[in-house]
Amino acid sequence: MPVMDDDASPRPRGDAASLLATEDLGPYSQDELKARIALLEAEIVRVEKHRLSAAAHRDAAEALFGRKD
Repeated sequence: MPVMDDDASPRPRGDAASLLATEDLGPYSQDELKARIALLEAEIVRVEKHRLSAAAHRDAAEALFGRKD
């Protein structure tokens, strides 16, 4: 599993989160919006789990090889 760097550079504008953030929500019904929220919450959990896994991997590598500056 690759180690994720703490990169402060902006993500490309075409990434999925940027596209979602600009989408017009007007056409969606209340039920569709609730379903969308549930999907986004599930995605947040998935991303957080991956972030924690990557951080643990990085911490293990730093413990073994020393911190890379």
